[in-house]
Amino acid sequence: MRAPSKPRSPFASPDALRRGFSALARLGSARLGLSPRGRAGRVGEADDDAARVSRRGECRPGRVHLVGAGSGDVELLTLKAARLLAQADAVVYDRLVGEEVLALIPAGRERYYVGKASGHHSVSQDEIGALLVTLARQGKSVVRLKGGDPGVFGRMGEELAALAEADVPAEIVPGITAASAACASMGIPLTDRAHAQQLRFVTAQLCREGGAPDWQALARRDETLVFYMGLAKVEAICAGLRGAGLPDDWPIMLVANASLPEQAALTGTLADMPARLAETPLPSPCLIVVGSVVRMVEATPAGAVTARPEAFVS
Repeated sequence: MRAPSKPRSPFASPDALRRGFSALARLGSARLGLSPRGRAGRVGEADDDAARVSRRGECRPGRVHLVGAGSGDVELLTLKAARLLAQADAVVYDRLVGEEVLALIPAGRERYYVGKASGHHSVSQDEIGALLVTLARQGKSVVRLKGGDPGVFGRMGEELAALAEADVPAEIVPGITAASAACASMGIPLTDRAHAQQLRFVTAQLCREGGAPDWQALARRDETLVFYMGLAKVEAICAGLRGAGLPDDWPIMLVANASLPEQAALTGTLADMPARLAETPLPSPCLIVVGSVVRMVEATPAGAVTARPEAFVS
C-alpha cells in the first residue's frame, strides 16, 4: 500500500510566501483599477494571480465562511480573508464593510447586502440565517462578511446556530476589531502595565429591558473600558461611571471611522466629554475608550500619521 503523501504548506518557502503576498496585492490593486504601484493596470493580470492563489485556498462548496472584514482599511484585511473573497461563489455582507474590501470580490460573483443601522434592519437576523443556509445547500461556497471581528458584537452566534440546525459546515476567520484599530490609529495600547491590567468590551446597546450596565463593576481604575455602538449614550456612560466612583477628570476618548482617512477623534474627561461632543459632533460608527491609557495619546510617537490633526481635539 502506498504511504500517504505529506501535506504541503501553501507557503512552503520564503519565495512562495513572497509570491503569495504579491499575488494578493496585485489582485486587490487591480480590483481598484490600479497596478501594484498605483498606476492603471490590466485586470486580466490580476485574474491570473487570483487563479493561482485560488488553487491554494480552502473556500469549499456547501460551506459558510464567517469572515471578519476588519476595521475598514483594506490593508488591515487578513490574507485568508482576501483569499476567500477571491474564491467565494456568494458574499453576504454588512453595512460597515468598506468599498475597497468589496472591490476584492471578482466580477460576476453573487453579492447580498444585509446591512443593519440603528433602528433600521434591511434584513432580519432570521432571514440572514436562512439565506446562508439556502446558498450553502445550493452547493455554493459562501463568505459571510462582517465588519471588524465576526465574534465581537457581530451576532455570529445566532448565525452559527442557524447553520448548525441545518447541518451546514462553517469556518470562522477573525478580523481586526474596532477597539484594536482605534487605539492603534491613535498610537496607544489597549493595556499597559502602568495603566490597565484588564480590558473589557461592552456594548452600549441595551438589548433587553433592565439591561443597564453594572456601573459599579465597570468603574475600575486598573482596566480599559471599550464601549461599542455607544455614540448616542456618551452622556449616560459618563454619568454612570462618575456616579459609580470614577473621578471627574478620568480620561475618555471617542474615535469615529477608526483606521479610515476620515477618522476623527475627541479626548477629554468624564466631566467634559458630553459638552465636547455637543460642540464637535462625531459620526457613527464611533468607539468609546475609557481609562488612563488615554493619557498616553499626548506623548505617543505613533498616532500622528493616521489621525487627522484638524479632526483631533484634545
